[in-house]
Amino acid sequence: MKKFLISLGLLLVVVAVLAAWIAMPPLGALVLVVVLLAWLLLTRGGKRAAQILSMGLQSLPQRWGESLVIVIGIAGVVGVLVAMLSMGEGLKKTLTGSGDERTVILLRAGSQAETNSVITRDQVPRIGNLPGFAKGKDGRPLISAERSQVVNLQSRKDGTDTNVQFRGVGPAAFDVNPHVKLVEGRRFTPGLRELIAGRGASTQFRNLQVGKQLKLGNQIWTVVGIFASGDSHESELWTDADSLAAAYNRSDFQSVIGTLESDGAIKSLQTAIAADPTLKFDVATTKSYFAKQSEGLTKTLGFLGKIVAAIMAIGAIFGALNSMYAAVAGRAREIGTLRALGFNGAPVVAAIMLETMLLAVVGGALGAGLAWLLFSGSEVSTMGSNFSQVVFKFHVTPDLLWNGLKWALAIGFVGGFYPALRAARMRITDALRAL
Repeated sequence: MKKFLISLGLLLVVVAVLAAWIAMPPLGALVLVVVLLAWLLLTRGGKRAAQILSMGLQSLPQRWGESLVIVIGIAGVVGVLVAMLSMGEGLKKTLTGSGDERTVILLRAGSQAETNSVITRDQVPRIGNLPGFAKGKDGRPLISAERSQVVNLQSRKDGTDTNVQFRGVGPAAFDVNPHVKLVEGRRFTPGLRELIAGRGASTQFRNLQVGKQLKLGNQIWTVVGIFASGDSHESELWTDADSLAAAYNRSDFQSVIGTLESDGAIKSLQTAIAADPTLKFDVATTKSYFAKQSEGLTKTLGFLGKIVAAIMAIGAIFGALNSMYAAVAGRAREIGTLRALGFNGAPVVAAIMLETMLLAVVGGALGAGLAWLLFSGSEVSTMGSNFSQVVFKFHVTPDLLWNGLKWALAIGFVGGFYPALRAARMRITDALRAL
């Protein structure tokens, strides 16, 4: 019972330390490092721990295989974690960077996305007459009634069919979205089977170069331009709304995008819609709309990344435990001699744990560095809320690198804690028998 209670107590200590470490901000970790260095340099116990640590590091070349097990195992965990989370960060950055506070989107009440929204043709002029919209040079409200169609295109990478958003826009679309700029070719001509492709879509899918033709909706379309927007629109194809309606036998619209005349104009627009029972629309800024679209998938990617990393971390911990137990057994004579010379258990525990955590830092830095080199800026696509592909780039941030390093040190702490306790509890006589 006594041994069980001691083991349970040690387990609770490990859990408490890990919980505190997970919640610790970078500044707290910096303070902890400063305190540790002060202890190693200024106290008697710390200096002894530093001496033992130095001897352990000098012996690393003789046990490089065991050390590599720790470094490579932790590097794999951190690399996978950072890569998966950077995917979620990239998607979030792309979608939250879409839209702004001066542009609004109107959908049918209760619609979660454009694909399940319906706005009839006769409702569009009534929407344009609502208060709050800015006016264009021609005096008309800056609104774009838009149709959305999901089409199949082949991936450049492997030729598989993928869903892509084909958007039909109104005449004011480029005024409502001034950040959309042509980088190649020209704009489509209304009434013709012409389209422009987002830069992200043109790099991910086949036959989207200027001059290429492709079959969509049993019609042959010509790509006449490539545009850049720096947001999720780069994953789309754009054409004239009426051309898309004719090709797919559509009459209704899915959304209306409009520019507000002022920052607070959305309130007057919402009030006017609420006052007319025949206008059942939800209205939101495009920034909040696209940010909401990213929430579910970003959380899913983050959850999956942490689950995969946790499974790998368990293997890395066992690898670290095995390696450090072997190191302690191999250094039994050394530890026994030090204990016979008056070194107590605390410096031994500290030295072995510091050695493991230094190896963890190397592994963490290696994994984070590889993730940054291999994935940061890499362009991929995934299914978005409209059941179409969203093209985005992996985004490795300093916060993700810090989280990866925290995972590495947590693995190092657990992997070194129990072997360190074993070394501290080693009887001097048992250790010296190996001499």
